Amino acid sequence: MKALIMAGGEGTRLRPLTCNRPKPMVPVMNKPVMEHIINLLKKNNITDIGVTLQYMPQIIQDYFEDGRDFGVNIQYFIEDTPLGTAGSVKNAESFLDDTFMVISGDALTDINLKKAINYHDKKNAMATLVLTRVDRPLEYGVVVTDENGRITRFLEKPSWSEVFSDTVNTGIYILQPEVLSYFEQGEMFDFSKDLFPLLLRKDKPLFGYVTSDYWCDIGDLAAYQQCHFDILDGKVDIQIDAEQVDKGIWVEKDVKIEEGAQINGPVLIGTNTTIKKNAEISSYTIIGSDNVIHEKASLKKSIIWKGNIIGKGAQLRGCTLCNKIQVKEHSSIFEQSVVGDETIIEERAVIK
Repeated sequence: MKALIMAGGEGTRLRPLTCNRPKPMVPVMNKPVMEHIINLLKKNNITDIGVTLQYMPQIIQDYFEDGRDFGVNIQYFIEDTPLGTAGSVKNAESFLDDTFMVISGDALTDINLKKAINYHDKKNAMATLVLTRVDRPLEYGVVVTDENGRITRFLEKPSWSEVFSDTVNTGIYILQPEVLSYFEQGEMFDFSKDLFPLLLRKDKPLFGYVTSDYWCDIGDLAAYQQCHFDILDGKVDIQIDAEQVDKGIWVEKDVKIEEGAQINGPVLIGTNTTIKKNAEISSYTIIGSDNVIHEKASLKKSIIWKGNIIGKGAQLRGCTLCNKIQVKEHSSIFEQSVVGDETIIEERAVIK
C-alpha cells in the first residue's frame, strides 16, 4: 500500500513556531513532527510515500530528500495554488494505482494503521475514515456511524447544541482510487466538506474505524506543549532517539552536564548541549541541540529548540523558545509565552 502525507499546511495558529518553517517541520521531541509520521508508516510496512506540498516546500524536500535515509521512498507533489485536501491528493493521482492511505503530516499519533486497513478491506469500503473520541468535539469534524460502522452523517465544527457524537475525524483515510473520479484535476475540493458528503449522498460505502490509540492534532500552541508532556508520560508510543541514562531522563549525543547541575525527569536533553553547574532542569522540559544553559538558570515544563543561550539565573516556566534566542541574566519567561527565532531578551526582563 502507498501513503500520501498531507504536508502543505502553513500552521497559522502555531505562529511564531511556523514563521520560518512549514507546520510539518515543527519539532516534536527534537525531530520534525512529519518524521514521526514517516516512522509510523514504516512501522506499519508502508514505505512508498507521496508528499503533497504547498507552503515552503523546499524546507521539507531538503530535509527528507528521496526518503532513503529514513528507510522509505518519497515522491513530492507541489501545488502552485491551494487545492483543498482532496484537490491536493488529486494532484498526486498518477502516483496512486491501488488502495491508498492519506495521513496528515502535522498530527502526532501511534494509531495501529494495519488494523484500520484490515477493517477497510473487510467492509469492502470505498472510503474508511479513522475516527477517535474526544472530550470537546467543537474544534473538529464530527462523524456519526450506525451499528455496522457505516457513516450516516457529517458535521463540521459543530456548536454544543449540535453535538450528537464524540467521534471525530483524525484526517487519516483509507481510500479506493475511484474516489478521485468524482471531481476534476485542479479543482478546489475538500475531503470533509465536499467529497465525503458527496459520496454519502450517492450512498457509496463509507465507513468509520474508531480507534482508542493516541492522536493529537497539533493545532495550537497549547496542544503543541501537551503532546510533548504526553510523550514524556509514556502515553504515546514514538521513537525517542536518545539514551535513557536514568528514569525519565533521555540524553542525546555529546551533552555536557557540569557537576552540581540538577536534572529531574522526565526530560530530554539534545545533542551538543551544555548545562552549567548549579543549573536546574526540572520535569517536562525538552531541550534541543546546541543550547547553553548557564549557572543557576532554572527550566521547568519548557520546550527550547536549537542554538539558544539561557543566561545566568534566568527562569523558564511552561514556555516555548524557537531557535537562536538569547535570554540574558535573571530574565523570566512564564507560562504559555512563546518566543520566535533570533530574539534577544535583555537582562531582568519578564515575559508573561
